[in-house]
Amino acid sequence: MINRAAVILKYKAPFVQWANDADPYKDDPGITIEEANQDCTVYLIRDDDAEKLEEWISLNFKALFESELEDWYTDESLWPKKRNRKLFNEWFEVQCHSVLIDTVGGTIVDDEL
Repeated sequence: MINRAAVILKYKAPFVQWANDADPYKDDPGITIEEANQDCTVYLIRDDDAEKLEEWISLNFKALFESELEDWYTDESLWPKKRNRKLFNEWFEVQCHSVLIDTVGGTIVDDEL
């Protein structure tokens, strides 16, 4: 087990609607909510933050929101202008998993460095 918890944001219908409406190419029928949620980003947080998840989300929702938007469109002009906690709650279901088991062992490497 590792001393982290995992936060996963699942997209709700309003997010998927935005993703389809904001698509600058619009040459396909768009993505479904099932397709959008097939491979979600996992955010590792300190395990003690999982115990006070709502507080952690309140402090970090803006960074999470922008990370998710950037995964879809890097052009910030396509992003919603008002990115507040209310919209975050309307667009995302937050899941938290506090038991993570490293089945590989060995060193965890940051491939961004």
